[in-house]
This record gives sequence, C-alpha cells and structure tokens, in this order.
Amino acid sequence: MTKPGALLPVTTGPDIEGYKITRVLGVVRGIVVRSPGFKRGIVGSFKTLFSGNIKEFEEVCEQARAEAYGRMVAHANLVDADAIVAMRYDATDFAQGVTEVLAYGTAVKLAPA
Repeated sequence: MTKPGALLPVTTGPDIEGYKITRVLGVVRGIVVRSPGFKRGIVGSFKTLFSGNIKEFEEVCEQARAEAYGRMVAHANLVDADAIVAMRYDATDFAQGVTEVLAYGTAVKLAPA
C-alpha cells in the first residue's frame, strides 16, 4: 500500500483515518542504549544544581528517541508494513548514567476504507 519512497504512517492511535487494517503483522521495535558521554555528563551534572532545563541531557534524549524511532520504522519496512499503529516510547535506566530507549508499535497492512 505504501508507495516506494513515501513516509510510513505512524500513529499513537489505534487506526489510520481513511484506511482499514486488513492484517496485523506484529510488534515492531527500535532499541537504543545511550549515555550522555563525559563532557555532557559533567556539564549536565553541574547544571542539576540549578533549576531549569538541562540542554545537554535533553539533546541526548532527543537523539536517542529519534534513533529508536528510525530503527522501529526500519523494522516495519523489513516486514513490509503499510503503517505502525499504537506507537509508544519507553525508557529504562540500564546502569548508572546509561538509559535504554525503546520505540515500539504494531505493524499493519492497510486498505482504503
């Protein structure tokens, strides 16, 4: 259903407007394990002494989410999905200063409604 080069529709909802789900292909996921690194870790840790957003940690989180999302979409393409529904993120502290970011959802085949 998805044209070559087209973006794969991804939603946190249970369906894609204008389409019906014809087949559930299963769960697809992308996993990334990140650490802020030495410089960002030192600067970010120092900034925790003050209130407000910590840009160094924010950048690490955004990069990890983007990479996990990309890996999930790549997994969906491997199973020839037309879309991903019920997409979610999860994060778990793997070790001190190391976090696993997981993007997952249900890969589906679609047909026009």
